[in-house]
Amino acid sequence: MTNLISKFSPAMAGLVLVALGACAKAPVPSGYDDPHEVKNRRTHEANIKLDRALVSPASNVYGEVLPRGVRDTISVFSDNAGLPGVVANNILQGNVENAVHNSVRFLFNSTFGLLGLFDVATDIGLEERDSDFGETLHVWGAPEGDYVVLPFFGPSTERDGFGILVDFVLNPLSLVLPTEVKHLPKATWVLAKFGDRYTFGDTIDEFYNSEDGYDLMQLYYLDSRRYELGIEVDDNELEDIYDAYDG
Repeated sequence: MTNLISKFSPAMAGLVLVALGACAKAPVPSGYDDPHEVKNRRTHEANIKLDRALVSPASNVYGEVLPRGVRDTISVFSDNAGLPGVVANNILQGNVENAVHNSVRFLFNSTFGLLGLFDVATDIGLEERDSDFGETLHVWGAPEGDYVVLPFFGPSTERDGFGILVDFVLNPLSLVLPTEVKHLPKATWVLAKFGDRYTFGDTIDEFYNSEDGYDLMQLYYLDSRRYELGIEVDDNELEDIYDAYDG
């Protein structure tokens, strides 16, 4: 227990200091500037090559070998294993209602759902109220930052890219699990992503194969992410590109 506290305390202390220093509301982003476009396009092309060489073939094998029910169970388990991280972000954001809601959901699925293999909570109205550390930084007042394309993860922003790293490394569940299974949540998360790639393969391929794929992914990500965070941005550029893409 002492070792756990010694590992966790510096990270929490840093987060608390950031939270205390974030007095202002996050500035509202506008437009779709891309100051790192050259580098982003290189990473985008590298992601496409990685997808064609590894991710897509592996996801096809995953989807064809495992029945839909098994894939769904892995995804449900992965989502449940990630809930303690969501609750931690709810708390850091000061959202007590969502923290309690997601905690009860985790409790139900971890017990009545047989360690999270089945989603029994949604059936009784306890749907997941998702969150992440990128949203936490937004609540604390951190600006969106520049648009970036991350290796493997794809479209993001400087703020959300840091958030992805924190969420992936500091899942509270991994800190309390026995050593022999502490990496299980990350492993099932990767498998669930292969399942998503298989399920939504046609849509992803459309983006990757389109001449305007880079622009579409950039604008779709920024627009949908800002919507998730409750940001209203008036910009006709996105609407025009959607219209052009729809033909």
